[in-house]
Amino acid sequence: MSNPPKYWKKAKQILSKKDLVLKKIIKQNRNAYLKTRNDPFFSICRTIIGQQISIKAADSIWAKFRIKCNKKIKPKVIIKLNKRTLRSVGLSHQKVSYLKNIAKSFMNKSFNVSKLKKMNDENAIEYITQLKGLGVWSAQMFLMFNLNRPDIFPTKDIGLLKAISKSYKVKYPPSEKFLNKISKKFLGYRTVFTWYMWRSIDPVDVEY
Repeated sequence: MSNPPKYWKKAKQILSKKDLVLKKIIKQNRNAYLKTRNDPFFSICRTIIGQQISIKAADSIWAKFRIKCNKKIKPKVIIKLNKRTLRSVGLSHQKVSYLKNIAKSFMNKSFNVSKLKKMNDENAIEYITQLKGLGVWSAQMFLMFNLNRPDIFPTKDIGLLKAISKSYKVKYPPSEKFLNKISKKFLGYRTVFTWYMWRSIDPVDVEY
């Protein structure tokens, strides 16, 4: 894994001063931080498998998927596995298709991760979502967990919305007005805010 992102310590100090609710959550998770995996293909596969299902279901499918790949999550391994094998771990026909397509895109270099490092968040999301199977949420997870972008705010993430509702005692899902208020308050470090919100409802680290 990794050390905390370079911005993490400073972000904690700034956010703790801005918000008492968040300050308490940060204090309760004093030594925890977002863990980064420097393996773009691995992260994208993990994201695809986690789409639109519970964390528990995603973890179960991922464990079986890793076994079928002999714990080698690499494009050439995915390409070689037949669709029936991939379906047997609990993946939908659509997700199998996405994984195969993304593996090919990495192999033929039609998707180039190094290009993302020169892009701002908006352009990076646009580039990532050109890959079939990756929507805005998936792109945001990639920017957070693989590229360490500090200011990602995935407002379609169910876990984040539930955590905001619980922590700030507002209805679920929170109104757009309230989300905008939160967004402005934590602008610059919304990745950090999001991570602590997840942590407030689940002691297990979110990883992609």
